[in-house]
Parts: sequence; structure tokens; C-alpha cells
Amino acid sequence: MIKVVGVRFKKAGKVYYFDPGDLEIVPGQHVIVETARGTEYGEVVVGIKEVKEEDVVQPLKQVIRIATPEDDAHMRENQVRAAQAFDIALDKIAEHQLPMKLIDSEYTFDDSKLIFYFTADGRVDFRELVKDLASIFKIRIELRQIGVRDEAKMIGGLGPCGRPICCATFLGDFEPVSIKMAKEQNLSLNPTKISGLCGRLMCCLKYESEVYKEAKDELPYKGLIVLTAYGEGEVVDADPFQDQVIVETDDESYALAIDEVEEIARKKPKGRQE
Repeated sequence: MIKVVGVRFKKAGKVYYFDPGDLEIVPGQHVIVETARGTEYGEVVVGIKEVKEEDVVQPLKQVIRIATPEDDAHMRENQVRAAQAFDIALDKIAEHQLPMKLIDSEYTFDDSKLIFYFTADGRVDFRELVKDLASIFKIRIELRQIGVRDEAKMIGGLGPCGRPICCATFLGDFEPVSIKMAKEQNLSLNPTKISGLCGRLMCCLKYESEVYKEAKDELPYKGLIVLTAYGEGEVVDADPFQDQVIVETDDESYALAIDEVEEIARKKPKGRQE
């Protein structure tokens, strides 16, 4: 087991582990660490704890120091400079008539690089743009193309539920979401109902997917012929939260508990409910 602290560099960003060394670090503090991008400023979101060596990416880099008031001031200054750089880059993109949408900009903490994030429908030849920006800012320029989900995460907004979108508030990583998850939860397959601000399937479809799947595995599936107190019937729907099935007989439909039905035949080719 090794001691680590979890550090996040962006709001709702991925948590990275670092070696705290002999420092007494608590959640909420800001620290200076060495990363692949250089020296970075991040927030401690996971206090000192022990994890298995195989659970961390080696080599585990050490926290350089707890951020000082000067570090905090430098970070705020960089944020102001990045906002100014964003406006200048917008003008330059328009000047070069490039088919790209600028999303965000940031200076690395050690002032070694200025990064611009953008979206575009395809590849963009931004070589001349980079030359212009480098001549203005006198620093290494990096333009990074991101996807629509990353765009939503950076910009934020309110979801259909009325709350701030998950990716911009607490989701560190995007997990795969499929249309099958919406089907399992008996949701409308209307794209406007199950899509997020990014236009992709809503991340929250993943939250209850396993619960529905496990519950439905224990329920009689659609098309099953069962015996009930009202005679033989066919299972036409199932409610995993009420532990009920809807059985259709020759005369009527009934909502019955699982222990009120008995399987007597498997109708084909209906198969298990998806």
C-alpha cells in the first residue's frame, strides 16, 4: 500500500493521484504538482489515504508544495490573462475565416504554454493562426480540438431536470451511454427527450441502468405465457419497481405480483424484454 492524495485541476475534472511526501495535506487545499504538462496548480479533493500500488499510474509524482498566497495570486492573474487571450483569438479566427468554434483558453501555471480549446466539424488547418497567436503572446501556443461532450462540460448549463449538468458539476469521466439503456428504463426514444445539451445521450441514463437490468432479469419477460387466477395470459409489460407484470388475457389486462403468475410456456420469437 502507498500513500496518495487526489488532486483535480479543473472543476469536475478527473482526479489524479500524487505522493504527499511528508506534507500534511487536507481536502480543500491547493497544491503545486509536477505533471506531464509541467508544473500545475490543483485542488486537493481526496485527502491522504492508502491505496494498492496497482491502482495508481507509476511513477507516482510527488506534491511539490502547498500553494502559497503568491501561487493563488498567480493563478488568478493567469485566469484574467487567459480571458483576454480568448478575445484576441476570436478576432484572429474570424480574420482567418476558419470553420472552428473557440470554447476556452488557459495558461499553464508555469507560463510555458497557452492552450486554446475549440470544436469543429472536421480537420482545420490552423497553422497560420498559430503563427499569429505566437507572435502576439510570445509563448508556445497549442490548439486542442475537443468533442461536443467536452464542450458542454467546459461551458456548463442546465439540464432537462432543471439542475446544472452532471458533467460540469461532478462527473470526472464520461462513461459510455447507449440507446439500450433508455429502452431498459421504458423511456421515450424521442431524441429530444433523452439527449443532453451536447446533443448526445444523457449521461444520467447510466445511473439506473444496472438496477433496471438486474430487476428485469428476475421478472417474467414480454411474451411469456403464464397461468393466473384469471386464466392463461401473456406478459405484455413488467414494472421492476413494483415487482409486477401486466398480463393480458382473452378478456382483460391485469397488473399482478410476480408470485401471482406461473410460467407455463415460452412464446417465440418475442425473447427477453430489452
